[in-house]
Amino acid sequence: MASVIALYGPTASGKSQLSLALSRELPVEIISVDSACVYRGMDIGTAKPSREERAMIPHHLIDIREPFEIYSAGEFVHDSLALIADIEARKRVPLLVGGTMMYFASLWQGIAEFPEVDDAIKQKIQQEGETLGWDVLHARLQEVDPLAASRIKPTDPQRIHRALAVFESSGEPWSSFWAQEGTKLDVPCLKVALTVETRSLLHNRIEERFKAMCEAGFVDEVRNLMATHELNPDLPAMRMVGYRQAWQYLSGELSYEKFVEESIAKTRGLAKRQLTWMRKLPADLTLQIDKLSVNQQVNQILEQFALQN
Repeated sequence: MASVIALYGPTASGKSQLSLALSRELPVEIISVDSACVYRGMDIGTAKPSREERAMIPHHLIDIREPFEIYSAGEFVHDSLALIADIEARKRVPLLVGGTMMYFASLWQGIAEFPEVDDAIKQKIQQEGETLGWDVLHARLQEVDPLAASRIKPTDPQRIHRALAVFESSGEPWSSFWAQEGTKLDVPCLKVALTVETRSLLHNRIEERFKAMCEAGFVDEVRNLMATHELNPDLPAMRMVGYRQAWQYLSGELSYEKFVEESIAKTRGLAKRQLTWMRKLPADLTLQIDKLSVNQQVNQILEQFALQN
């Protein structure tokens, strides 16, 4: 008996449109599974559901962090499990929707319980990374946790920060927690994967959507972020596809044409990585967006959901 629905697919595959269509057939509340949508002020470039859409259907895990803060997969698992329990208590259907495949994998496979990290430690490490450079902190990580350092690139400040913060808080290497049995979703879940046979369809959607974002004021959004927040281009939020290229454009490193070209290319690369991730994830139902209309997708999900209930 499935009490939860999970809907995942690559960027621009129509997840939001499908979830809204499902909401007209089932009493759902949407839990965003998107590492970019957690950030306030990052609306256009993340294709975040509009305020009108969020007013129609409850959405969760959107606008819960400032762009200079960090949100981990472990925090997502903790938050989503609590939300699922709350939504089910209201006799509604939790609908997980997004494209951050690591979040889905962590939710289904479990993630180790890491010790809490004091905010002062987080801030200290962040300041050291910005002042000394993340390559210096990666070298420090190599000394205290060589296994973690071997799996983390010197250009990945978010994971370097996390690994050092756990070590400094607990005195134990971050990697020592990996083998522990972690908290995971333990209620039945209908897992629905959106995929595409004709890759050019997805590429065209990505290009059209990005150009529409630019027309909607994406560059101004990034300009405002640069002016109003304590941000730098190494923060996880500003390394998101599109935002990084917009930062480079506004800093004079890219022409406008190159900014658009690179953003589209990087987004297509993201979609390719998402599709690769999806092959490792379990799916009860796979829907090809180039062969099925949204209504047909909805009908297949409803049919499968009814069979499991």
